[in-house]
Amino acid sequence: MTLMTTPFDTRATATEILAGTDLTGRRIIVTGGASGLGTETVRALAGAGARVTIATRDPALAKPLLDAFPGTEAVALDLADLDSVRAFCAAWDGPLDALVANAGVMMLPTRQVNAQGWEMQLATNYLGHFALANGLHGALKAAERPRVVTLSSGAHLVVGFDFDDPQFENRPYDPFAAYAQSKTADVLLAVGISRRWADDGIVANSCAPGAIHTNLARHLDEPTLKALGAMDDEGNLITPDHFKTAEQGAATTVLLAASPLLDGVTGRYFEDNQEATLVEGGPQLMAAGPENLMRNVATWALDPAAADRLWDYALPVIHEAA
Repeated sequence: MTLMTTPFDTRATATEILAGTDLTGRRIIVTGGASGLGTETVRALAGAGARVTIATRDPALAKPLLDAFPGTEAVALDLADLDSVRAFCAAWDGPLDALVANAGVMMLPTRQVNAQGWEMQLATNYLGHFALANGLHGALKAAERPRVVTLSSGAHLVVGFDFDDPQFENRPYDPFAAYAQSKTADVLLAVGISRRWADDGIVANSCAPGAIHTNLARHLDEPTLKALGAMDDEGNLITPDHFKTAEQGAATTVLLAASPLLDGVTGRYFEDNQEATLVEGGPQLMAAGPENLMRNVATWALDPAAADRLWDYALPVIHEAA
């Protein structure tokens, strides 16, 4: 299959992606839209006329965006709490044109679990979004050309999904492995949606925003920051050439969420505003340098059998929590 290309380069901003695109009348949910990449995603979508719902644990943080874009709203949502997800879905009314699964946590230093016993990074980054998408399936189906976008990370190239012990119950907890596994799961979520909901007209794609200095990275330790080229030998934070601004990092997200260029495209993975190259994943990619985690997607993340298996693993959990 030929990789899809777009006219946008690595440094294009979210606003530039949507220049000339009119999203008036379209309703879009952005999880984690009150900070970091989510904020820039909301700015671009709302600036193009979309009515954006910011789903966030603390709606008060979204006030600057609500002031700047009067049609925007903020609604409480805690993705680690399936009761909160269910309440959010129950309160939603009308069609939904796009769901942007942007929120997440990264490299929690100690193992934590949610009420269902799921490791917290997998619970927040994947399970909460899985439950949210399922709860809003009818709203997506009711829209014209609906889309789902899941945010992953180049970290998914290093670690696949461990179906034998996904919750780190029988192996030592590793912050990076847990994060990377959750990001593989996010890609598999988009693949699963593209396979199961295609007849409903729903398309789903995933993307990596690239490396950006945001609060998401607050738990990163010195070895990881140095491996990413974001810390010098003296322990000072630096911004290497391959890092982006938050507005540049949000570009691929809005490309998938709203650009006419992506009409009908589904089940694919993008970075730097282009479809990524399929490669064999593994720890050797990290060892060879951070540039190997860019513009590539691991075969295990686009594996349809793994997507189906993960869907079947998670579905009973959200039903039991209802």
